[in-house]
Amino acid sequence: MVETGSADSPEEVAALTAVAVERHCAAAIDAAGPSCVAVKPQLACFERLGAPGWSALANVVAAARAVGLLVLADGKRGDVPVTAAAYAQALVGETPGPFGTVPGLGADAFTANPLLGRDSLEPLISAAASAGAGCFLLVRTSNPGAAEVQDTGTPPLHERLASIVDELGRSHVGSSGLSSVGAVVGATRPDLLARLRDLMPHAIFLLPGVGAQGGTVESLAAAFAPHPAAALVTASRSIVNAWSERGGEPAVAAAYAASELRDAAWSASQVASRAV
Repeated sequence: MVETGSADSPEEVAALTAVAVERHCAAAIDAAGPSCVAVKPQLACFERLGAPGWSALANVVAAARAVGLLVLADGKRGDVPVTAAAYAQALVGETPGPFGTVPGLGADAFTANPLLGRDSLEPLISAAASAGAGCFLLVRTSNPGAAEVQDTGTPPLHERLASIVDELGRSHVGSSGLSSVGAVVGATRPDLLARLRDLMPHAIFLLPGVGAQGGTVESLAAAFAPHPAAALVTASRSIVNAWSERGGEPAVAAAYAASELRDAAWSASQVASRAV
């Protein structure tokens, strides 16, 4: 049983909250991890807690690594080149200083915002490549408001962003035929997947929006067309809150939800392979 009460200071409140967040994430990893290939911590949820939150994030990363999961840091970073380089050091690199080298988070991949242009992306992609990591650029996000910007123009902005992903990623294609420069493509617009896959044949698609946002895995087959590993389906609320619909123990409900999602994603990838 966890007892709640008032803390003595804002610092103590932050520390206790960070511990609770860390335990929540560890429980989710234990329950759903066997059905997953990666965890995708949303950096804002940790950063809002200050220094204790960053410590909790580091511990969550360690917990994921301990059970063999990749870590995809979801921060959607994007800035002018000199600042982008600093973001890259924080996420996948290290920072040299007069007292020694400060290690970064050590993520296996991260998300980035491409709207500042190619020069803002080059430090991020270069750092990721040096670290053997990946970089997922926003192309067509899963939120309803994305249409206001990303679907406008001729060709629409999401197609122009897709072309940038393809151009920057072609020099980072591995033996599998897939690039370490991927694309965030919302599962809430499956009607766009075939066209975006044509524009980005080597990119791994990161597909948010399944579950709570209304996306379904069964509609995502086009994303897997080049390779069974050509897409990563992401879900959070539909797994960690599965108990609210299924009943029973939260951990058991989360484990079943993750297992069902894994099986559905594998079926979608097989549909794509048969169609090629």
